[in-house]
Amino acid sequence: MQLPRSFGVLLHPTSLPGPWGIGTLGEEAQGFVDWLAAAGARWWQVLPLGPTGYGDSPYQSFSAFAGNPYLVDPRLFFAKGWLEPEEPPSLPAHRVDYGGLYKTRWPLFRRAFSGFLTRGSEEDRASLEAFAQAERGWLDDYALFMALKHRFGGEPWNRWPEEFRARQPKALQKARKELADEIAFQVWLQWLFYSAWDKLKGYAEGKGLGIIGDMPIFVAFDSADVWAHPEYFCLDEEGNPTGVAGVPPDYFSETGQLWGNPLYRWEAMEKDGFAWWIARLRQALRQGHLVRIDHFRGFEAYWEVPFGKPTAVEGRWVKAPGEKLFKAVQEALGNAPILAEDLGVITPEVEALKDGFGFPGMKILQFAFSDEENPFLPHNYPPHGNLAVYSGTHDNDTSLGWYRTAPQEERVFMRRYLAREGIRCLSELEVPGALIELAFKSSARLAIVPLQDILGLGPEARMNFPGRLGDNWAWRCQPEDLGLELAESLRGLAEAYKRV
Repeated sequence: MQLPRSFGVLLHPTSLPGPWGIGTLGEEAQGFVDWLAAAGARWWQVLPLGPTGYGDSPYQSFSAFAGNPYLVDPRLFFAKGWLEPEEPPSLPAHRVDYGGLYKTRWPLFRRAFSGFLTRGSEEDRASLEAFAQAERGWLDDYALFMALKHRFGGEPWNRWPEEFRARQPKALQKARKELADEIAFQVWLQWLFYSAWDKLKGYAEGKGLGIIGDMPIFVAFDSADVWAHPEYFCLDEEGNPTGVAGVPPDYFSETGQLWGNPLYRWEAMEKDGFAWWIARLRQALRQGHLVRIDHFRGFEAYWEVPFGKPTAVEGRWVKAPGEKLFKAVQEALGNAPILAEDLGVITPEVEALKDGFGFPGMKILQFAFSDEENPFLPHNYPPHGNLAVYSGTHDNDTSLGWYRTAPQEERVFMRRYLAREGIRCLSELEVPGALIELAFKSSARLAIVPLQDILGLGPEARMNFPGRLGDNWAWRCQPEDLGLELAESLRGLAEAYKRV
């Protein structure tokens, strides 16, 4: 895939402004699309859109196919007449209070569903039915999974009674009858999400913008995916993982990152032509125009940590059938627009897999300033430039926060490099803008910058701190942040470097 010379902005929808405690897919999302268009952007990059559980991470979702109901704008319920208008709950505006959101949003959803059942239009009922039929391949299992999770007080599926944990047919048949109302509620929530997302995606297309989605390579253990398809995962007879995913010690952690996701039983997936993966990618391409696959190197070899180990140090690399998988994807979906997150321990074999299928990779400027040979420095990018350069990602500190804690030698090297490139950077407050300009000036076909860097914010605006549980995924921008003057300034920079 050849990327157009362009730029985009990284912002998860939960970080949008708005009165309901978390960003939604409503009018503020359309306003952000308008702002991106005014800035000359070609792309809006988001994080995974699935429903989140413990820890609130979009990379640990209850489903690889479903959408996050929190992103549904409650004002829709009032506009549809399902509920009388009411004031939003008293929740923080600058950060997402997930605990407060859980306590206030779910009762609102259930009241709105009751309103839909009694006052919903025939048109909406028909749309819901059509959606339920079209998405049955994943939706039936997901809705039952969530209904059972509700029945058992939110417990993970491996703590459910044996007949449900093992998916005994008679038990599931009985549950579908007894939990029919809760199943219908879960289906309704997914219809709301996808209706809103399809509308927003169409609005972005009308403004000349594409969506860059994000697909984690692994799925959460407590997910409908693992519960419904245990044959695809490395589990023991009790349903516990035999090994879990992570990465060895790296830039982010001296003990590695222990993600805890179950590993794939690749030989079982290969037997049915990687049908689950093809379905998953098809769904991801429904959500976005370009899909960033997180931890791409895991398709060549993945870090396996024995289940129960306290850190990721005691692991080993295990080969994966990446070439066979992507050949199957190519046969089913054609040349799928995939962006490979090729960070971490990258070997020639990983590069060969990525380049063999023509997937653009990624470069991170915050990792660049060690020495002249650093592959993240723009002058070392391949001549074709078919890659994406980022000032930083959701896992990095903001560029201002990074600079404040970077080793002195890196800061000196960065200032010298920027001066050589003719980019002004006289104070730490100019660092975010300087890195944005360096990204725009580079040969990389695609430049992506987090909104936090565009706003010049510090570590208080960091989205995620890898390895830390809690106080992540919470930052939100404010309406006044997205001014026209800032958009015009960004457009001017993009025009100067031919990215509009």
